[in-house]
Amino acid sequence: MDVLEARVDKFIFRVARDYRYNNADVWTKREDNRVRIGLTDYLQQKSGDVAFVTLKEIGTQLAANDELAALETIKVDLVLPAPITGKIVALNDALTAHPELINSDPYGAGWLVEIEPSNPADYDTLLDAETYLPQMQARAELEREK
Repeated sequence: MDVLEARVDKFIFRVARDYRYNNADVWTKREDNRVRIGLTDYLQQKSGDVAFVTLKEIGTQLAANDELAALETIKVDLVLPAPITGKIVALNDALTAHPELINSDPYGAGWLVEIEPSNPADYDTLLDAETYLPQMQARAELEREK
């Protein structure tokens, strides 16, 4: 996987180059007529070890920014927004028994759901890696200063 990296203090955050991102640190990857969705490396590192994941059901119709998933971590509880409008067509069932996959492989085995987009052009409105990286790095710098 081709990645960009940002170093903030002692942390290195990776951003997959061929994915798209929203400002809530959720990634998307186009796979034929579907879009696979997950948490960025930055969000999983910031949030801590994932203990539990609740995903919406297959067939659920979501608008952009609707609740897509809820995660419990050792630090926080997260509600993740859907990055695009569409219908959930697949869930990562492995997360039920192994939520830690989100931490160990956020851009691979730790994916959350696949959506069939209502408007495939919405994908192109999300941030590419080169645009997302400096925005994510700025948020990480602000977190470090707290």
